[in-house]
This record gives sequence, C-alpha cells and structure tokens, in this order.
Amino acid sequence: MALSGVYRPQADTGLLAEALAHEDIGPHTEVLEIGTGTGMLALNAASRGARVTAVDVSRAAVTTARLNAWRHRLPLRVLHGDFEARTAGRRFDLVVTNPPYVPAPGDRLPSRGPERAWDAGPDGRRVLDRICAGAPALLHPGGVLLLVHSGLCGADETLSRLTGAGLTAEVTATASVPWGPVLRSRRSWLERQGLAAEGEQWEELVVVRARRPGDDATARARGGTMA
Repeated sequence: MALSGVYRPQADTGLLAEALAHEDIGPHTEVLEIGTGTGMLALNAASRGARVTAVDVSRAAVTTARLNAWRHRLPLRVLHGDFEARTAGRRFDLVVTNPPYVPAPGDRLPSRGPERAWDAGPDGRRVLDRICAGAPALLHPGGVLLLVHSGLCGADETLSRLTGAGLTAEVTATASVPWGPVLRSRRSWLERQGLAAEGEQWEELVVVRARRPGDDATARARGGTMA
C-alpha cells in the first residue's frame, strides 16, 4: 500500500530489488535504505533477517513504510528526515537507495508534493552526489552501496565520484524502459539541455554497486559476506 503522493515501486525499484537479491544478507546484517518510499526494499531485506533502518524526507512515505512493516509483521526502523542527519555516527553493512534522479528545471529541490521523489536539479544529480560523497562514512569496512538511477544522470560520473571517495564501483545491471509521463512532459527542455536526443523514447536505468575496502570478516560476523 502507499498513501497519496508516495512513490510506488516501478521499474527502477524492481531492478534494484534484483540486485539486492544477489547480496548475501544474514540475520545480523545492518542495512540502511535511503529514500524508502513504500518500504519495499527495506522490507525485502528485513524478511531475510537483516536489521534495517529506513529514512525518508516525506512524512507520508514514513507512515506508509511503517504501515507496510506492520502489515507484513516485519521489524523495521523508519526515520523521518535527511539521511545524513538521521544516520550521523552510524555505519552499515549495506546501503541501498533509489534516490531522486530526474533532471528538472530550476536549482531548488521541491519541498513537498510527489515531485520530491524524483526531481533532482538540472542535471539530476543533486541527491546522487551527496550519496556518493557520504557513502564511505555510512559503510563498515567491506560494506556495500547499491544505488539505481537513470542514464540521463551519467553513470560514469557516479563511478568517478565513488572511486574518488575511495570505494570500488561498477555498473552491475542495466535496463531500458519506455519514457514515463515525467520525462515526456519535459522532452523539449531535456533536448535543449543536451540530456536527450530528439525523439528519444527509451530511458536506460543503471544499478551501481560500490564497496568500501576492508576486511570482509566484519560483514560475515554480521551475517553476510558482502563479497
């Protein structure tokens, strides 16, 4: 279920869920989901025994995730607010995120409404770049970051920022999906910005997996290899 205005799982969520399925999550794995929405990915990890914290800036999303956790009888800690502020001083074995990544006119991010779940500034990287910069502080040695975003934002830029932050990173999955209503409504602007070719119909989604160097024994002790 999802309250009004909460981002419902779509193709990007599904692609990230497939990547999550390949991670060796155990009973004591510490997991963080940034931008949990309905809580689908967080609950997936919780169903496998992980100890999961989910964060979202949307109060409706926080309520939705808590209700879905209650419905499925799964333990889930859901926090409202900015991910860096709410996780200060904590580290995790696995961080998973489907952040806002759609390029949008204007420098200001929306502070309310459904657009908050997808609008991410003129290049679509306003939230992505914060996650890339903050990932090392969020991960235990040997910990893993999984994130999904549109190819419009530049997968190479994500890899460059993550490796520049000291992580090893690679694209582990891709998918092509038809343009949705948001991209179609911005076609002229995207073409003028050079972010899309004229008449483009398909969007590439990418999953990036990044790992903080370190002893995998830390992750194994928490119940997963994170290899």
